Amino acid sequence: MSQKPYIPVRDVMTPNPIVIDGLATVDQAVNLMRDKAISSIVIDKRHEGDEYGILAVHDIAEHIVSKNKAPERVNVYEIMSKPAVTVDTGMNIKYAVRLLMRFRLTRALVLERGSVVGIVTLRDLTIRSI
Repeated sequence: MSQKPYIPVRDVMTPNPIVIDGLATVDQAVNLMRDKAISSIVIDKRHEGDEYGILAVHDIAEHIVSKNKAPERVNVYEIMSKPAVTVDTGMNIKYAVRLLMRFRLTRALVLERGSVVGIVTLRDLTIRSI
């Protein structure tokens, strides 16, 4: 059995994710997601001691569409996942897969020196690890 080469998360992440403020409405977030053809969006920290959040299509389906709420009347901070699971740019992709599987997640934010620089999905990681 041969050893798989070390592949850092930075090699498979999608760089420069779209970041919005937590006070934006779900309607604004959906419009951005639609315009950029993305399925999740990063919610910025409010201050130094805060953490990043993430809003995915699943959250919108669960909290807005299925409950028949008006997206223009709900702020993203009300339905986002926070804190978002994060991985470092240098983490080996096999460990990132294990982390996401442990928590039954499909994506993680990628940080470098504490700042978000990308997003990585279970699909990105799995396809590249085989």
